[in-house]
Amino acid sequence: MPDPISWEFAWPYLAAALLGGYLLGSIPFGLVLTRLAGLGDIRSIGSGNIGTTNVLRTGRKGLAAATLLLDGGKGAAAVLIAGIWGPDTALTAGFGALLGHLFPVWLKFKGGKGVATALGVLLAVAWPVGVAVCLSWLAVALLFRISSLSALVSLALSPLFAWLFMKDLQLVQFMIFIAVPVWFKHHANIRRLLKGEEPRIGSS
Repeated sequence: MPDPISWEFAWPYLAAALLGGYLLGSIPFGLVLTRLAGLGDIRSIGSGNIGTTNVLRTGRKGLAAATLLLDGGKGAAAVLIAGIWGPDTALTAGFGALLGHLFPVWLKFKGGKGVATALGVLLAVAWPVGVAVCLSWLAVALLFRISSLSALVSLALSPLFAWLFMKDLQLVQFMIFIAVPVWFKHHANIRRLLKGEEPRIGSS
């Protein structure tokens, strides 16, 4: 479906969608919530990450759940808001939201690993693909109990799901654009996985 804007003047919409998505995605909810809860700087514990898995290491499951929902929600919100101007602006905003979470300007471009935000984007862009990715994450987590492996496998499968369920080449390409930076941010996890040293879900 074409965008409801003239392609002669499309670039301002796309630029605004990218910037707006980036700023929305760069809100570090994990850091904000833990500070409001009086737990200090989440970056000083565990992996130093601002995402759900590290928030869970504080022992506050409610805060971790809230971080998951808010990080996913900001990705979905970016897509849905920019979707007013059409699917291409929606995809651009979704990618911007992921970049914002991975490289937030407020934290000197040192952000999270993007899993929850990516899932929120995928659910908003094409919910059958998003649901399939979530279910594959859950399946791998139940089998191996390794959060990073679940994220890497499920996002690697997203282009395949996009083709199977949507038969849309643009969506397949978009899924690749989403998966690649998330894989990049997991480089340390990948090294530990190869060495058999990656911690399992629930371990200290």
